Amino acid sequence: MANRRWLIWLYVISDYLSSLAAWYCLYIFRKVVIEAQHFHPSLPFQDSQFFVGLIVVPQIWLVLHYISGTYTDLYRKSRLQELVKTALVLLLGTLIIFFLLLLDDRVRRYSDYYLTFFVLYSAEFIFTITGRILLLNRTKVALRRKQFGFNTLIIGSNQNAEDIYSEFSSKNNAFGYNFKGYIRLNGEVKNKLTAELTELGQLPDLKRVVHEYRIEETIIAIESNEHHQLNDIINQLADKNVYIRIIPDMYDILSGTTKMNSIIGEAFIEIPPTLLSEWQLITKRWFDIIASFLALVFTSPLLAYVAIRIKLTSKGPVFYTQERLGQYGIPFRILKFRSMYIDAEQHGPKLTTDDDPRITPVGKWIRKYRIDELPQFINVIFGEMSIVGPRAERKFFADQIVQQAPYYNHIFKVKPGITSLGMVKYGYASTVEEMVKRLKYDIIYIENMSIVMDFKIIIYTVMTVLYGRGK
Repeated sequence: MANRRWLIWLYVISDYLSSLAAWYCLYIFRKVVIEAQHFHPSLPFQDSQFFVGLIVVPQIWLVLHYISGTYTDLYRKSRLQELVKTALVLLLGTLIIFFLLLLDDRVRRYSDYYLTFFVLYSAEFIFTITGRILLLNRTKVALRRKQFGFNTLIIGSNQNAEDIYSEFSSKNNAFGYNFKGYIRLNGEVKNKLTAELTELGQLPDLKRVVHEYRIEETIIAIESNEHHQLNDIINQLADKNVYIRIIPDMYDILSGTTKMNSIIGEAFIEIPPTLLSEWQLITKRWFDIIASFLALVFTSPLLAYVAIRIKLTSKGPVFYTQERLGQYGIPFRILKFRSMYIDAEQHGPKLTTDDDPRITPVGKWIRKYRIDELPQFINVIFGEMSIVGPRAERKFFADQIVQQAPYYNHIFKVKPGITSLGMVKYGYASTVEEMVKRLKYDIIYIENMSIVMDFKIIIYTVMTVLYGRGK
């Protein structure tokens, strides 16, 4: 892990130095070519605008690279994809810097603007991509030499599993797979895989093995007669922060679900642990932070009023905390306004119903308008929740839902939310059966999630609150 963080810092330092070098080249070009001055090493240091650029320009580039997701998952980057992505981000950044810092410069002719833009983009591209390719080449060499890698688990032990193991263990290029062992699905099998790797368990042990060995990559290499176990495997891995790679059959290849990121390696059906692209994840996180902060500020008078009403009308604390399951099934304490009398669950966990006698008079009002959920913006700021995401449930009820709907684990791929498509379309659930019905909408959201989808759900939630359609 330390090596991975160090690579990120090397990437940041390389980009920073590249931006400084590009700005220096641009400044020399403008002074010598456009303004026709004689070159001298001290030439750029005679102008305050040069120093302003040295401070501002690198910050612009680093922010853009961060937003675009450049500094995430560096060890899985493709050099060709990085080249294309860098070219596009630099084009956007050059436009921003040009209109922000360079457009008001005095020039002899209009074509000098085009030359300035071209030189800035070219210099930034050459310096930036050179540093990145050198770092990526170094990373690929380290992966090939197995200096570090991704803890990998093979699921299966028959011919397909042996073939995939032989494919990656016989070549110098190991693609970063650090094989920890395999999961056996059927009876005893003896081959190269079973002889060289450790059997870590069988299918019921899958979750334990992933957690115990800190698995980052899983390769599902099953036979055709084992396909009935595929759903069970994926459901068990759905709430884990692991890459899932499945060896496809011919139908999968012809249907276009198979992805191949390298012409050297095997073609897989890939299921990444995150469903949004890097830039969308970063944008969603920053939107959550900013929107939550503003929501707490603008609703502070309402929050104070509700807190006073709760304190004056019933015994007990103003706020209520409860353990819920977050992303990847990690527990956290959710924060809400207390809407029930104290000791409401002294006889054990129980879902709320219409006209529930445990709910206080104030509680009925704040639940109708979803005001009891407002303190959860603090959970969002701390990174435990998102504004939009599946509803966070208690483990007691989550275990019951899994028994009826094994695919429930898929909701743990994302952070739980204050609001969700399930809450908008269905509302609160009074029974486990209703929770399973609402789950359908949360799965639809997960499979179609995007920044645009989040905004739609937020708009519908605001309408629900304004019209008091909650229950």
